[in-house]
Amino acid sequence: MLLSEMTREYQGVLACSGDAEVQGLCYDSRKVKPGDLYFCLPGVRADGHDFAAQAKEKGACALVVQRKLDVDLPQVLVEDSRHAMSCLAQSFYGHPARSMIMVGITGTKGKTTSAYMIGAIARMAGHKVGLIGTVCTMIGEETYEATLTTPESVELQKLLADMRDKGCTLCVMEVSAHALAQKRLAGMHYDAALYTNLSQDHLDYFGDMDSYRRAKEEFFTPAYTDRAIVNMDDDSSVHMIDKGVPVTGFGVAVATDAAAREIEICENGVSYELDWKGLEVQLNLQLSGIFNVYNSMGAAVTCLELGMSFQAVKQGLESMRVVPGRIEALRTNTPYKVILDYAHSPAALENVLETVRQFTAGRLICVFGCGGGRDKEKRPIMGEIAGRLADYSILTSDNPRYEDPMEILEAIETGIAQRNSPYEIIENRREAIRHALEIAQKGDVIVLAGKGHETYQEVKGVKKPFDEKVVVFELLQEMGLD
Repeated sequence: MLLSEMTREYQGVLACSGDAEVQGLCYDSRKVKPGDLYFCLPGVRADGHDFAAQAKEKGACALVVQRKLDVDLPQVLVEDSRHAMSCLAQSFYGHPARSMIMVGITGTKGKTTSAYMIGAIARMAGHKVGLIGTVCTMIGEETYEATLTTPESVELQKLLADMRDKGCTLCVMEVSAHALAQKRLAGMHYDAALYTNLSQDHLDYFGDMDSYRRAKEEFFTPAYTDRAIVNMDDDSSVHMIDKGVPVTGFGVAVATDAAAREIEICENGVSYELDWKGLEVQLNLQLSGIFNVYNSMGAAVTCLELGMSFQAVKQGLESMRVVPGRIEALRTNTPYKVILDYAHSPAALENVLETVRQFTAGRLICVFGCGGGRDKEKRPIMGEIAGRLADYSILTSDNPRYEDPMEILEAIETGIAQRNSPYEIIENRREAIRHALEIAQKGDVIVLAGKGHETYQEVKGVKKPFDEKVVVFELLQEMGLD
């Protein structure tokens, strides 16, 4: 595609010198291939403008820049190269989102489960579904490993183009606050935007809760979506409405457009009656926890607002058995239960422990840590939550990244020490899990929190294989309990 064709409809172009045949898109100078359009992105640690000459040497055909460079290549001068990258990537791939129903989900918790639920309902309604999220990317029945919750705009548009080319009629995707702040979705438009909730997370990047919330607010404006579906029970919902798009609210405590009545929660699932604008359907889910009432309500209302039937909603939601790494009970041959959950924020840990507590006959044993290089303020908070809700806690390593694992654990310890609840520190996560399996007795429940679907531990920049499902069964085999 000619560079001039790509830039013709983008109003952010300030100047353009020359033309070129663009064969690919790249924003990492180390990965440039001949014919690539190279986007010079300013960053925290490095500025892509400084590597433009290197990109030329590797065969870049042109540059997108925020300042004119002394490099002999056609240059597209823009005010914001991240914004431009999203919009130009859409042009390059032929605006794939325009050929599908687009659903975006944002919020601190529940994005992954809600995406799976919407996907299940949409399939029952006859759609071929594409899904983009934290656990994986799905194109129909094909599954691919995920890298980011919301991919960078170049990768995102290529994924959407693959979905379009393979016949997907609906795409549901998780939308992270980082993606919104970094303009990975600039220029895209969604048929529906679902808001789940807001709680403390990612303050290492956003600095404070107001900045974190404001990043999500933007998604509920006419620039991004035609309609908003909002959890009105969440305190921050007031910031997601009155943004210029129609809003459908749902909640348990607040009277709004959609309500859940006669809620029953047990070990094997939840059931309730969904009332949507005076129409009712009984739902019997195989996923437990009050938060799955909210997740399923948000998914159901989103699909109903998009014209899908109550029958598709009921069949889709009731067909779901498990969401990978979300209160996922392992099938162990033990007198106690072992549950994996991705909970890595205070509210998520509190949710999973409160839910599991409801069906724990014996002790609730929690094995968890906190990631390095992330929000440090949440570490003692999560320690306090575990001390308050678990009967026994084992503090262990999560993804320490470049931090000292023991310093992270000491920060968690300051919180758990506030509670009169027994705990110990075992930094090696495999050994921590082994100890939990050894001390657990009949009726106990072990919650392994923080890793969920992940299959690695990140230590000093290296992702080492660590799949907790595999680890648990290996340890049980060593113990003669498989």
